[in-house]
Amino acid sequence: MDRHHNVAEKLTAGPIAIIGGGYAGMAAGVELAAAGIAVDIYEASRTLGGRARRADIDGIAVDNGQHILVGAYRETLRLMAQVGADPQALLQRQSLHLDYPGVLCISAPDWPAPLHLAAALVGAKGLTWGEKWAAIRFMQYLKGCHFVLPADITVTALMDSLRQPEKLCRYLWEPLCVATLNTPPEQASAQVFANVLRDTLGADRAASDLLLPRVDLSALFPEPAARYIEAHGGQVLRGQRIGSLAQSGSHWRVDGIATEYSHVVLATAPHHLSPLLAGQPGLESLQQKLAALRYEPIVTVYLQYPPSVTLNQAMAGYGDGLLQWLFDRGRLLGTPGLLAAVISAKGRHEDLNNEQLAAELHREIATLVPNIPLPLWHKVITEKRATFACTPQLPRLATATPLPGLLLAGDHIASDYPATLESAVRSGIAAARQIIISARR
Repeated sequence: MDRHHNVAEKLTAGPIAIIGGGYAGMAAGVELAAAGIAVDIYEASRTLGGRARRADIDGIAVDNGQHILVGAYRETLRLMAQVGADPQALLQRQSLHLDYPGVLCISAPDWPAPLHLAAALVGAKGLTWGEKWAAIRFMQYLKGCHFVLPADITVTALMDSLRQPEKLCRYLWEPLCVATLNTPPEQASAQVFANVLRDTLGADRAASDLLLPRVDLSALFPEPAARYIEAHGGQVLRGQRIGSLAQSGSHWRVDGIATEYSHVVLATAPHHLSPLLAGQPGLESLQQKLAALRYEPIVTVYLQYPPSVTLNQAMAGYGDGLLQWLFDRGRLLGTPGLLAAVISAKGRHEDLNNEQLAAELHREIATLVPNIPLPLWHKVITEKRATFACTPQLPRLATATPLPGLLLAGDHIASDYPATLESAVRSGIAAARQIIISARR
């Protein structure tokens, strides 16, 4: 009896192959390992994390994109704790605080819900009383319909129908939409945006807390998850790209590897799925949904300034140019002078080359940090297909496929959420639990 069956003898499933070592794949692996089922995780890269992973610039650890978490990410926080990645140590938690220096500041006190949100809006600096009451009226509307809209329209159409003031849209609703759905508000799903607001601003006070990573995104969860999986009899095989799947009776094989798997979880980015599914019968509808997906980019520009350069807070917003959010990596990760400028979704920044983009962002940063010197160096990291475009009534993929033993995971899988770390983690958990249920029958 081999390694896999020794570990998985309590259940009828196993071993399991997971293709993709991002947040979805690692979440599936942890959930299966905790149930006593051994897994082999195949990851094409040497670095775990997928589209939320560590990158290196001349020996300096950065990320391929700047992500934040919120208190509503309960499954991500649960799995982090389970694999020994202490959220309290690895994440800087702060109450809801959105700061556009000199323009708008919204900060929630440490009060019970919903008083914390009401106090944040009433006490917002930079809004008139009419704008404050409009924001409160908007949240009351969503609560009144239990965050279920009569029809899924665009976020812009929803704002217009509820007569939200221009400044409120520009500095609150639209930035939140782009930050969470990574889709321009004139194209973004209002229902998915309402789901996000339901579980953050409309939930308990801690749910709206901002959680800023103090370590790189690979160290935040995927690397501790790999150690947990390996300690429970699994394998994490890095630098091993899987190009094909084949059914072998009631089992599966990957790339001709001798091991027969009872289940395969495809936890890759959606644009990598079609080649893996090619030639498999009965997947025409699934392939059509994949072909219908459109993608949005995320650009992160790292600018290294002298160590004395710092922001007044770890994260600041900017609503009057290309820059959307600015992060102080010195405050968060101990890399003095390193700022990360983030631009989500499509926009006019795509018409600039890297040198032009960095120069324009520096000019915008200079309005936030007076007398800032020129950066010592810069690096532009572009994830061209960072997420799917989260548009109204978008058909999304299910966890189960028509083929027995073949499951899907990833932030593109059907859920209430857009493409976030939490939706990726939840999808991995859902795939694992389907396997566990089948193994106990």
